[in-house]
Amino acid sequence: MTSKRYLIIGGVAGGMSVATRLRRLDEHAQITVLERGGHVSFANCGLPYHLGGVIEERSSLLLQTPESLRSRFDLDVRVRTEAVAIDRAARTVTARDLTTGEQTVLPFDALVLSPGSVPIRPPMPGGERMLSLWNIDDLDAAMSRLEAKPRTALVIGAGFIGLEMVENLAHRGIDVALVELADQVLPPVDPEMAGPVAQRLIDRGVDVRLGTEVVEIGPGSAMLDDGSVVAAEFVLGSVGVRPETGLARAAGLELGERGGIRVDDRLRTSDPHIWAIGDAVEKVDAITGEHRLIALAGLANRHGRLAADAITGRDIRVRDALGTAVVGVMGLTVAATGWNEKLLRSRGRDIRVLHTHPASHTGYYPGAETMSLKLLVDAETDLILGVQGVGGDGVDKRIDVIATAMAGGITASELAELELAYAPQYSSAKDPVNMLGYVAMNAADGLTPSIQWHEVDRAVEAGATVLDIRTAGEVDEGAVPGSLRIPLDELRDRLDELPEGRLVVHCKVGQRGHTAVRLLAQHGRDAVNLDGGYLTWRAGIDSRRLVAPAPAGTRAA
Repeated sequence: MTSKRYLIIGGVAGGMSVATRLRRLDEHAQITVLERGGHVSFANCGLPYHLGGVIEERSSLLLQTPESLRSRFDLDVRVRTEAVAIDRAARTVTARDLTTGEQTVLPFDALVLSPGSVPIRPPMPGGERMLSLWNIDDLDAAMSRLEAKPRTALVIGAGFIGLEMVENLAHRGIDVALVELADQVLPPVDPEMAGPVAQRLIDRGVDVRLGTEVVEIGPGSAMLDDGSVVAAEFVLGSVGVRPETGLARAAGLELGERGGIRVDDRLRTSDPHIWAIGDAVEKVDAITGEHRLIALAGLANRHGRLAADAITGRDIRVRDALGTAVVGVMGLTVAATGWNEKLLRSRGRDIRVLHTHPASHTGYYPGAETMSLKLLVDAETDLILGVQGVGGDGVDKRIDVIATAMAGGITASELAELELAYAPQYSSAKDPVNMLGYVAMNAADGLTPSIQWHEVDRAVEAGATVLDIRTAGEVDEGAVPGSLRIPLDELRDRLDELPEGRLVVHCKVGQRGHTAVRLLAQHGRDAVNLDGGYLTWRAGIDSRRLVAPAPAGTRAA
């Protein structure tokens, strides 16, 4: 019997998933893995936490070695070995040993590309001082710089990984500045959801600079495009990644519009003998059906397994990608899946937007934490287009439930019908996911017309009155300027005090506002509920105020 020759380029996440799955499916195959770096199968998502000392042992991140993979799976894993060329006609790959320079030609029956992505490094004077945190070699370089015990650090980029870097450098006791070109942290979520995250960073001592960029890195500081200077003895960059497609391009494989490798529904490239997975590959977006780049470890691992099945002749189903992600920031959990409001509105989608602020579990049980949830719904079909969550305990659970619902085609209103586990210390009899379903159902039925926080000013300019139905104590904590204040419990008896025209009603989180709008509608008034109430409006307004000119001079070291 002639054994198959499987060759995999890239030995992290997807690459090792396909290699080990292939072995389980074909004991007699020759399986070779080429990895340009010095380590395979390492926990790259854990790198920031070793940087911060949360994960104490570097060895904890090294899940496998070439020796352990040889022993358990009979894999020929070659580290510090770069694939330099693919000969598609001969079905060979030329590999170069980066230590010795020696080149080897390796034949294959099936080739899997899992080259991953590489960090983007914006060109600027002094840019060589900017470190990345993408692999073990990067980690070792960063840990070596930290031996000098820097007092100040700069993180460039406020995405998910950038915020992990900020938190872990702060955990070391270093004064951290965070610079982000966008006008908010976490650009994948909407501003009213990101605002509280930025405020938490500021409250914990991080110097947050939004709407600006670094133009020069000096020996111990960095200059921004607004002319200000921040102290920066240690610099980490996290401004995004690009797919590593040089080898595929040189081989003449088809690339997509986003610059990633194009694959079919069996993860096969334009060459019938070559498959591709991971960050370098374009995925099909579950919301729009378009191709996009999504760099997530979960997708890479899952697609690695599926590619192995496809290579060995099994039927597979590659689900469209939602882009579900989560990050912890200074005690907050931020999670999201699907599209955000900014993108949906820019595409002209007709959507309903729903905000809630439930507790993580029943309020009478100690330790309940408030979270903010945002659901984005197709106004015509009631299908869920995206969800975002910010808060403490339980946020990740709710986003995972809704991501599962989206994968199953469950509509927003049908979230009300989900049977979820309940005990006082874990949830409420009406789980936050169920409550989103009730709100969605009311919106779909037209029972409670609503308005978004960023639409209030235009409504007032058009003649509407903001009606605050909270208690006097709540109003003392802050109010929408110019609002009329009548507590909900007095509203029936004071209807004659209401001015003519549209009423924008709000309470703290939206639930009492729903009651008031129903009351007013049945008295013939044109009333809309401020979605998410005062908390959402306040978060949105505060997010705008965070984008302000930086103070002149240099931040104290």
